[in-house]
Amino acid sequence: MGRELNQFQIVLLVVIAVVGVSLTWSATEARGGRGIPVAQPIVVTTAHVTRSDRLKRNETLTHLLARHSVDGPELQRFLEAAREKGLNPRRLRPDMVFEFRYSLPENTPDRVKVRLDRDRYLKLGRESAGGWWSKLEGITWTVFIERVEGTIPARGSLDGAIHAAILDSVLPFAERQQLIWNVAEGVYAWVIDFHRDLRPDDRFQILYERLVSDAGDVHYGRLLAASIETAGQAKMASLLTGQGGQNLYYDDQGWSLHRAFLVAPVRYRYLSSRFGRRFHPILQRYRAHTGYDFAADLGNPIQATADGVIQSAGRRGGYGLMVAIRHVKSIETRYAHMSRIARGIRPGVRVSQGDIIGFVGKSGLATGPHVHYEFLKNGRQIDYRTVDLGDGEPVPTPRQAEFDSLRIEYGRLLEPRRFQVMAPLEWD
Repeated sequence: MGRELNQFQIVLLVVIAVVGVSLTWSATEARGGRGIPVAQPIVVTTAHVTRSDRLKRNETLTHLLARHSVDGPELQRFLEAAREKGLNPRRLRPDMVFEFRYSLPENTPDRVKVRLDRDRYLKLGRESAGGWWSKLEGITWTVFIERVEGTIPARGSLDGAIHAAILDSVLPFAERQQLIWNVAEGVYAWVIDFHRDLRPDDRFQILYERLVSDAGDVHYGRLLAASIETAGQAKMASLLTGQGGQNLYYDDQGWSLHRAFLVAPVRYRYLSSRFGRRFHPILQRYRAHTGYDFAADLGNPIQATADGVIQSAGRRGGYGLMVAIRHVKSIETRYAHMSRIARGIRPGVRVSQGDIIGFVGKSGLATGPHVHYEFLKNGRQIDYRTVDLGDGEPVPTPRQAEFDSLRIEYGRLLEPRRFQVMAPLEWD
């Protein structure tokens, strides 16, 4: 034994030992002894291997399948089976992943699986005669209720605070962006200007749905409730699903957060000028400034702040490219210095709140890209921040009790430290 055993010799000795023990157990059983029971042999009839492949840019499904030996008449039968369940070979997006399962030692797959959309897989199977069958398989999503809280940092924003408070493992970056957009644009856009109203150390609490699929995907679902502090006062939002399935949000008094006018016509970086008297940077003299200037990135979309009818759309002196909208109660809004006006925006056209009417520019008397926004009442420019546009619609009377119950539960989930007992929510 002067030489060390190599790896092969060691494995061989282990196999011989295991076989010897098995034979001994078998002999014991044959003699009717009380030996350890002999395990039944495992018979492997078919071995499988799965390989994934991506549809390359400018590549057809035919090319992809040819790499996996699916061609000729069999290819046509595959495509027919795929079309039956909604897979259009001419409308496939690049980077779609196809999983091919092979029964060894065959070089033609017997199963193919591809994800059609967020909620469905398409599975195809090869028959012995070379035909193919297909079926759809749903993807199961599990809903988790998540809570996040934080404060607005010095020189920070709500966007940055939410990104810092939620880990990537909980919600990926793109999904956090969707959550932030929902908070700022979908819920509070009528009552909070997140550039002007928030201050350092203002607190926020957010309750939202996190969706996890059995395929391992993680998505943002819905905003359930939120509380955002501005000027020392918390503004509450609670979800009440509408009769048509739409998401409706109400404050703690039961008034809708959806108001007649948005607080800003564009996603902007800062206010470059306010309503009042100022020194004009181009005319080099003091004059009245009859609106608000929202400095924004060139080309950013500009929204109608309320429902109305286009009154004018085109060039207007120092305003450059401008759109004016007529609203109810003798109110008019103007949006100036556009780079271009959106297609279809012309006098007489009716627009809804949030519709894109143009794009940020610096036409007319402007030194940089921004939107000059004016608010007129009976033909006179006024500071729209001082106008009381009223509350939103109240919770429908038949659903008041339902809303009150939800509002209390949301409050408990948002601020659990205020409650010793937290009742569970029932989710359909």
